[in-house]
Amino acid sequence: MKTTSVRLPEEYIKEIDRISNEEGLDRGTLLRRFIGDALREHKIKKALERYREGKISLWKAASIAGISYRAALEELKKRNIPFSYEKEDLERDLKWATE
Repeated sequence: MKTTSVRLPEEYIKEIDRISNEEGLDRGTLLRRFIGDALREHKIKKALERYREGKISLWKAASIAGISYRAALEELKKRNIPFSYEKEDLERDLKWATE
């Protein structure tokens, strides 16, 4: 692991410390958890944006996001993104799967 520093507003530190005490975790562990969750969410959000724009298939979005196809379907539902699958999507998926 590498060490990095970041400046945070005092209210963030107070809230982090409150949650840290509440959950019985040290500040570093809690921050690593928060950052990991935020990175995962960012990857999913960006991949599904590309899917919604028609740039990639749902299979590809799931792969980019690091989640299963089923989890990607669940994310679509949770985020109110319509599921679409056209002939072109099938062709693109087949091409991607055989590369």
